[in-house]
Amino acid sequence: MTDLRRRIAGAPITWGVDGSPGWGHLMDPERVLSEMAEVGLAATELGPDGYLPTDPGTLADELARFDLHIVGGFVPAVLYRPDRVDDQLAYVRRAARQLAAVGSEVMVLGPAADHAGYERSVELADDEWRVFLDNLERLRAVAGDAGVTTAVHPHWGMAIERRHQVERLLDSCDVDLCVDTGHLFLAGADPLAIARLAPERVRHVHLKDVDADAAAHVRDGTIGFREAVAAGLFKPLGTGDVDIAGLIGYLEANGYDGWYVLEQDAVLTQEPPPDGGPQEDAATSVAFLNRLADDLAGM
Repeated sequence: MTDLRRRIAGAPITWGVDGSPGWGHLMDPERVLSEMAEVGLAATELGPDGYLPTDPGTLADELARFDLHIVGGFVPAVLYRPDRVDDQLAYVRRAARQLAAVGSEVMVLGPAADHAGYERSVELADDEWRVFLDNLERLRAVAGDAGVTTAVHPHWGMAIERRHQVERLLDSCDVDLCVDTGHLFLAGADPLAIARLAPERVRHVHLKDVDADAAAHVRDGTIGFREAVAAGLFKPLGTGDVDIAGLIGYLEANGYDGWYVLEQDAVLTQEPPPDGGPQEDAATSVAFLNRLADDLAGM
């Protein structure tokens, strides 16, 4: 099995880069990629559509400057609306081809809701589930033709969010999962328990820790998702209330050999100082994973 240390990647959202309207200040890609390399990350995800170069050759050249490569990309698509799916699949086809062209084997599907942002939960009706599952198969075929595997990412404010929705998805088809520790915990699910439902179908992992009290306030509607993120909902690994070590230990023991992506959602109001900001949190998380790798190696 490949050393855990060699399978730690980053994502631009850890540096506050999100494509949602009004999310916050977006740092320049050059600084983000440079800081990823400085904290010891081996790879990155793409980030929002267009944040990094869309031309594969240009992107590969840019990443090579920082000794990074692409291991995935979060691709949101609304699949339960028949009137929108053709446009959504056209975007998926372009994104999947871009990912495959730069060596990624995975496309992370965000099962988007039919509204902007992440502030409202969705509960699909039975007929919407049928449409969703039919279009998910179409999407997987599009992604497969491009050369990448689809991993569905349960996500707060999207069509697959809570444990019962994840269970229905797993029972209804054989799609793989991207286990996101933060979004599952926020939705009231135990990420380790989700992984145990189908360990062979965990294809990709997003890591973030969570402040349990803040998560409870988001769940009960006391505070909105973006506001909570800005206030520190998501924490560096080992400083919150998620059993990150338990999840990784379980996955490693069960043959997982994919990537662990630091994806600590952040909201920035301005450019961070040269020696501070998201880089500090990323460095804390990398140090946590390195210690965990040592512990697992000694078992």
